[in-house]
Amino acid sequence: MHKVFISYHHRNDQWYKERLVEIGRRHSIFVDRSVDTGDVPDTWSDERIRREIRDRHLRDSTVTIVLVGAETRRRKHVDWEIHSSMYDGSVNRRSGIVVINLPGISDYACAPYGEEENRLLHPEVTSWTTIEHRSEYECRYPYMPDRIIDNLMRPDVKISVVSWKKTNERTLDFLIDTAFDNRENCRYDLSRPMRRANS
Repeated sequence: MHKVFISYHHRNDQWYKERLVEIGRRHSIFVDRSVDTGDVPDTWSDERIRREIRDRHLRDSTVTIVLVGAETRRRKHVDWEIHSSMYDGSVNRRSGIVVINLPGISDYACAPYGEEENRLLHPEVTSWTTIEHRSEYECRYPYMPDRIIDNLMRPDVKISVVSWKKTNERTLDFLIDTAFDNRENCRYDLSRPMRRANS
């Protein structure tokens, strides 16, 4: 089983995180390495929080799932977690990334992995559109964290974007395995400065 870190807005989207962990545990798909509410005190400095998340929770995870809700893109901790997941450092290695849009966010799909993913996750889609401009990504995914959009635009990065309604044990297993297999080949764009505050 892969070790998975789940990045999400704790106050708004805790139920979805717990449901995902339950699916993973029940079907032996992944081991949860996420930060739970209360694991990191709010009184700590930003640097200490970043170090704790990176060095303790992300250290031995190989796939990060980003749950995108209405306020996720505005959260500094989510941005730090995504950045640390993409960074290939001495303490934690680069992870594969999967994005799950929560209900009411977006049903658009992004399928860079090819025919197998299309058949499994998007059998209803008969033609695909290539997105070439950032403005189109922002239009399709208005709640997507900027750092994810930066990397969706790169041809040498593979990030699957699926809707919550497509999340079951079969698709989750496939997405995690595929992200794990492709993580070393992703050349993530880390040029965006890390968020300094929630907005």
